[in-house]
Amino acid sequence: MVNTLLIGHYETNLSPKGRVALPSRFKKILGTKLIVTAGYEKALMIIAPKDWQAVVGQVTNRQLTVGPARATDRFLLGSAFEVELDTQGRFIVPKYLRKYAELGDEVVFIGVGNRLELWSLAKWEAYEQYLEKNISKLGEQLAEIK
Repeated sequence: MVNTLLIGHYETNLSPKGRVALPSRFKKILGTKLIVTAGYEKALMIIAPKDWQAVVGQVTNRQLTVGPARATDRFLLGSAFEVELDTQGRFIVPKYLRKYAELGDEVVFIGVGNRLELWSLAKWEAYEQYLEKNISKLGEQLAEIK
């Protein structure tokens, strides 16, 4: 497997039964076994098993006595599924996750470094507009976080 960043975005279709083809560029990086879970902003996160602990650990390694930490654990870990690509690079998005992300016929894979996101194309386009209007302000807010 190639050790590189997941970048770019690729639009594709989701079959009525929930099958989608992972773009070959991402398949080369992630391999054929994946973890798919609910993510933020109604998108799904797709992560290689070898990176799962590190990615999830960024948000779940908190004290279990803290309510938001337990809720985040339940959200990410409780909705996670292991999937395996078929010989054509396709996998079935579990029904629970299709419902959560409100996936329709058109979807988009977004490379975000160490993970992928899978969005409804309509939701992604709306979010892109939000980003275009607010990216400067968001960058300033991020710079203030210590």
